[in-house]
Amino acid sequence: MKVLVTGGAGFIGSHIVDKLIENNYEVVIVDNLSTGNPKHLNPSATFYQVDITEKDMETVFLIEKPNYVIHQAAQIDIQSSLKDPSFDAKVNILGTINVLEKCIKYNVEKIVYASSAAAYGKPIYLGVDENHEINPISFYGISKHTPEHYIQTFSQLYDLKYTILRYANVYGIRQDPKGEGGVVSIFVDKLLNNESPFIFGDGEQTRDFINVKDIASANLAALNKGHNNTFNISCNTQTTVNELLSMMNQILDKNVRPIYRDPRPGDILHSYLDNQKAKTVLGWNSEIDLYGGLKETIQYYSKQYSLSL
Repeated sequence: MKVLVTGGAGFIGSHIVDKLIENNYEVVIVDNLSTGNPKHLNPSATFYQVDITEKDMETVFLIEKPNYVIHQAAQIDIQSSLKDPSFDAKVNILGTINVLEKCIKYNVEKIVYASSAAAYGKPIYLGVDENHEINPISFYGISKHTPEHYIQTFSQLYDLKYTILRYANVYGIRQDPKGEGGVVSIFVDKLLNNESPFIFGDGEQTRDFINVKDIASANLAALNKGHNNTFNISCNTQTTVNELLSMMNQILDKNVRPIYRDPRPGDILHSYLDNQKAKTVLGWNSEIDLYGGLKETIQYYSKQYSLSL
């Protein structure tokens, strides 16, 4: 079976590609390398440097004729979406529509779509399950959720199977702290340079941190299960940003203090996602605990800095 992975040179996409190849899938990568890293391209995959919003996607589908599509390519930064909502919408909404049109034209069996916890907005209750109302408070949240409606309607009209995965806060090796990095990669970068990281707010805001390897296994499970359904992919656990920094200091045997700044627009205070539905239907569960995942991540970046733990 052949799987096309959009964004397959990116942080999450490259891990999904590796997981697919480990499980003997034939893999095609589409990535424009705007944020993806060529070093993360699996040599066993076929690679096309193509933008998902462009007509060149037609050529990829025509040549490769994938059975499945795992759609990871996106504009992923909340603050960037607030500064340039038009570009955010072009990539996340129009780019997805372009992928969906090619899926129909070239008889793709199923698409697995990377959505986001940002679709929920400010939680009314915790843990947030898939029945929670959708009320995004950032353009990014809107642009990640809107394609869900397109996917569902394409499915109804053209019998395209799908699974939508709403990710919690993903961290792990290969995340770029200098670009659209998450809080974990940014903190690691600061700590390894003995610099104080910025915390927006008082640090008592909570997030649900999930390792990228668990995300990859969820995508693999979704290829053959959970048809025409939506799932939270999370650890079902909330951790404060202060606790996160404390754990990282402990792993590095440091005591770096943060610099607190005003909260940013588009950020929410508390969030964690209920993952029971994914456990039950996909037969998936997160396996990497936060401390262990942070230790692996820090060791990875330490090698990049030629340091040792």
